[in-house]
Amino acid sequence: MLTLGRRLSRPLEAAPLLLGLPRLPWLWAGVGVVALLGAAVLGVLVGPVHIGIGVVIQTLLAPIPFVGGATSADPSQASILWSLRIPRVVLGAIVGGMLATAGAAYQGVFRNPLADPYLLGAAAGANLGATLAIAFAPGSSLIGVNIVPLAGFVGAGLAVAGAYTLGRTVTGLRNTTGLILSGVAIAAFFNAIQTYIQQAQTSNIRQVYSWILGRLVTAGWDGVLLVLPYVVFSVGVILLHRRLLDALSVGDEEVTSLGISARRVRLIVVVAATLGTAAVVAIAGTIAFVGIIIPHTIRLLVGRSYRVVVPLSVLFGAAFLVLADTAARTVAAPAELPIGVITAFIGAPFFIVVTRSTRAAAL
Repeated sequence: MLTLGRRLSRPLEAAPLLLGLPRLPWLWAGVGVVALLGAAVLGVLVGPVHIGIGVVIQTLLAPIPFVGGATSADPSQASILWSLRIPRVVLGAIVGGMLATAGAAYQGVFRNPLADPYLLGAAAGANLGATLAIAFAPGSSLIGVNIVPLAGFVGAGLAVAGAYTLGRTVTGLRNTTGLILSGVAIAAFFNAIQTYIQQAQTSNIRQVYSWILGRLVTAGWDGVLLVLPYVVFSVGVILLHRRLLDALSVGDEEVTSLGISARRVRLIVVVAATLGTAAVVAIAGTIAFVGIIIPHTIRLLVGRSYRVVVPLSVLFGAAFLVLADTAARTVAAPAELPIGVITAFIGAPFFIVVTRSTRAAAL
């Protein structure tokens, strides 16, 4: 009787979300913009070569007609800013925003608060692709682009396609559990192959681990241009479907009642989130926990509606990863930590807290 009462009350509790979804809290949106700008300024200022904030502002404004003018920065400082620091900050914001948005999308689609962008084996596939490129074609390029991120992207795409195909064969995608288990199986298989290659190619193992732990060290405008179209497309699709994610959080019946196929919505959102994840993993390596930390923090502060969670995940995810990258550059200076170490240091305790709270809620 208690179980039946819970089932009946669930649609009633969610009715306000479906009848009148809350508008984006502009105050929190403003906080997100300020946080992102502050993180970007800090990321540009921090580095082995000191460059004052006045020089940074002048350098940024210089190319703008009728606004910029003479700058006190010498050519070496301008080169450091435009060739190294600014593209690194921009790429960090793109990667962080995509991972956080993908995490929110997966959690909505699978109705699982522990879902993250690596759920369907995207990270394992990207790691295997990059490992193959580093081990057997180091320093190679294709159409002027380093082959490592391209191989990572292909590997991630194959892993997700394999997980989707296996899940559809086993369960017909009637439930999300089969798809998740298929992703786990594909990831385990790819990880086994990668481990074998690492053992056979020990001379390149250091470079492989550096890539796997995540880094923006080699970031440049080429990396930004390579990943940007995929991220813009993926985030745009997820934003357009954020109302339907609210409906999916209640149940497939709510989406069907609107005359829309729940299976189709799930497929579109998963493909979009995975495409963006594969792109950023291919260029930046494996950076875990961003897709769990940011969406959950936003839910605690603002609310559970995906009309709020998804847009704010873009802003706060971008700010978070830029700050994490800045910490990775400064904690052990002059050495540089992999950015994945910083996110794991913060994310592992957060994951434990989320797991315990989820279990308590289920009880």
